[in-house]
Amino acid sequence: MKLSARLAVPAAALVLAGLTATACAPQTSDTSAENDEKSGTLRVWLFQEVSNGPKQKVVDRAVDAFRARHEGTDVEIEYIPVETRAQKIKAAFNDPKSAPDLIEYGNTDTAGYVEDGGLADITEEFGGWPDAEDTDPTAKQSVTVDGKVYGAPLFVGVRALYYRTDVFEDLGLKPPKTQAELVATAKRIRAEKPELYGLAVGGAYTYGAMPFIWAHGGELAEESGGTYTSAIDSPAARKGIKAYTSLFGDDNCPAAKCAEMGGNDTVTAFASGKAGMAIGGDFSHAAVEAGTVKGKYAVVPLPGVRAGEIAPAFAGGNNLGVLKSSSHRTLAVDLMKELAGKKTQGELFDAMGFLPTYTDVRETAAEKEPFIEPFIKTLAAGAKAAPASPGWAQIDSSLVLPTMFQEVVSGRKDVAAASGDAAEKMNDAFGAAR
Repeated sequence: MKLSARLAVPAAALVLAGLTATACAPQTSDTSAENDEKSGTLRVWLFQEVSNGPKQKVVDRAVDAFRARHEGTDVEIEYIPVETRAQKIKAAFNDPKSAPDLIEYGNTDTAGYVEDGGLADITEEFGGWPDAEDTDPTAKQSVTVDGKVYGAPLFVGVRALYYRTDVFEDLGLKPPKTQAELVATAKRIRAEKPELYGLAVGGAYTYGAMPFIWAHGGELAEESGGTYTSAIDSPAARKGIKAYTSLFGDDNCPAAKCAEMGGNDTVTAFASGKAGMAIGGDFSHAAVEAGTVKGKYAVVPLPGVRAGEIAPAFAGGNNLGVLKSSSHRTLAVDLMKELAGKKTQGELFDAMGFLPTYTDVRETAAEKEPFIEPFIKTLAAGAKAAPASPGWAQIDSSLVLPTMFQEVVSGRKDVAAASGDAAEKMNDAFGAAR
């Protein structure tokens, strides 16, 4: 889940942009509040960043503006660790007396939190909010379950291709325009400079692998009537799995070292000068800038199967949601709009580099920081979200897809067998979540 105008990338953001550690929990009892008080103290839980000061200053300004409009109202902000959010938020759903009114949450958690009965349906308020008219469709999808809206997008994050300009110049290479060229370029770099990975890849890097599946026409799952069924074992998805796993080997990224690597590991390898290319997010920029490759790299959209195509990227990010148990619903929705509104998102980009969810605010951000252009192009080309099923949390936390990739690259199973087993596990999770 980030980037930064200085671009300070919080590790917590990286976790959220890319994965959900929450298992699907049983649905809670109805905790809807009976009252809608128009004064009092609002409690808010936001995620604690590695460098939290800049975020806190932006939030404090937004809260001051909110207080100025609501006499007799106070706001208490608590910054919670991302790593323990699952337990803390689940406990809040079950104990309304100690629960906050408003929370920040990872966008892959939406369906699970709705299934748990924790988030309020704010479809009407969102529909009447002028700022929301410019929300990009993928961001809006991340707060939508069964046609109803359960929050406001706070920022988005996508991945693109980082490459070493010095290595490319030395070898006479050009940025690849297709995935076949990407694979060939990676292997050329490895052959010419065996001390480097051509393209750093990871068997545990689910969100780096997804673009290969989507680019080949595959899907993670298919939805019909609100029910999800795995599609990871379809012929198209298998082509994508084969393309991604072909990058594991001595001719690019040895399986013995790369099979266990996650997204952060691949970015670290690139930033430290150990790889010619890596698939990294807008939120990876600060880490790369702090590495030995500073001034010697560039970023382009990850290519698709055919020249001119951009591979669909996973649309990560965070949202804000009002808890169903809040006894200050109207105030909480207004504070949500203040914190997730255009003004605040623009300031969060300046302070933390979080990519805005509004198309017009993103355009302004791109004028300030040209490096985000490849990520904006990637979003515009059609980023994709995880299946909007509470079962996805179980699939993600159970490492179903990383296990599949690792089985293939280790040679324990072929693509057909590994994807078939993964599909069975996914369907079990989807079925249990109905």
